[in-house]
Amino acid sequence: MDATGSYIETAAGGESVKAFVPAPLPAGCPLELPPEYMIYLEEANRALGRLDGTAMLLPDPSLFIYFYVRKEAVLSSQIEGTQSSLSDLILYESKETPGVPLDDVEEVSNYVAAMNYGMKRMREDKFPLSLRLLKEIHNVLLSKGRGSNKTPGDFRRSQNWLGGTRPGNAKFIPPPPNMVTKCMGELEDFLHDKPIKLSPLLKAALAHVQFETIHPFLDGNGRLGRLLIALILTSEKALGEPLLYLSLYFKKHREVYYECLQNVRTKGDWLGWIRFFLEGVKVTADQATEKSKSILALFSEDEKSIGTLGRKTSSAYKIHEYLQHHPILSIPAISSAVGLSQPTVTGVVKALEELGILKESTGKQRDRIYVYAPYMKLLAESDEE
Repeated sequence: MDATGSYIETAAGGESVKAFVPAPLPAGCPLELPPEYMIYLEEANRALGRLDGTAMLLPDPSLFIYFYVRKEAVLSSQIEGTQSSLSDLILYESKETPGVPLDDVEEVSNYVAAMNYGMKRMREDKFPLSLRLLKEIHNVLLSKGRGSNKTPGDFRRSQNWLGGTRPGNAKFIPPPPNMVTKCMGELEDFLHDKPIKLSPLLKAALAHVQFETIHPFLDGNGRLGRLLIALILTSEKALGEPLLYLSLYFKKHREVYYECLQNVRTKGDWLGWIRFFLEGVKVTADQATEKSKSILALFSEDEKSIGTLGRKTSSAYKIHEYLQHHPILSIPAISSAVGLSQPTVTGVVKALEELGILKESTGKQRDRIYVYAPYMKLLAESDEE
């Protein structure tokens, strides 16, 4: 046994293999970071503070959160192989025709529902971040679409493995099923500051590795493990709102990410993982801060343009405010939502098209869908990096 865990002989798929059982956290992680690593921690904390402050300057912070959660859902699900985009999800949620494979968009929609469920349970119900809550969130995550037949909300009762075509050539084999509950119980203790209380960022960094190493469910482990980071940071009050999502960073640096996780297990290299994680937090938080500033500037610029529309200005302001929450929709939907007649909405939409604020996306004469194009571009611009 090394500092981070031990191997145990087990059977899987008719083969005898060695599964890795992680030691309880902090599992050999140095609790006092060397000075050069403290710099990464301080920079990441400062970046989080800037993000928290800037997002709260938005006219409607819940709007930024609304789309950031959805963007994260898309990216996190793309890592798992779905093809849905942010536009697909918003179309699906607004009950306009998505035109995408239903399984893909349902999977992404589940992620949004799971995040919202977890936040509601912790905030409104004052429920602690615990195994029971993680199981409940997992149940929502796999409630429909792909994975809904993989025992949502229950720890696995069979051996799984990562990489490879069978257990014998797998890159990594998590703990045997009869040890999952024990391992997760130890992780829950760590989340509740036993045996030690760490700073929120270090707690999130260690807990993410441990969760991914245990891989406690048959499906959805990657998505829930990434969600766990945001849940920890908000429950620990490091962020006022769940605004930090590392899926894009993990997606862009996928090979390094997996290598860092494996190096913790095989070499006890916690410092390599912590550096990677903290650099990801800083980069991601800074990007989100800049994005919130860009959104503020765009709304202000578009409001000035709308002010030139003469008698249509008042109706256009109403529609523009609604578009900030619903950037993809149809004329009947706008008319119903803002209480203006369809002819009035049609005239304003035409004016907003001429200003470059709205863009028709179907090319059809009937059942047209309009997109708040500059805003959607801002929200989605880094999805394909």
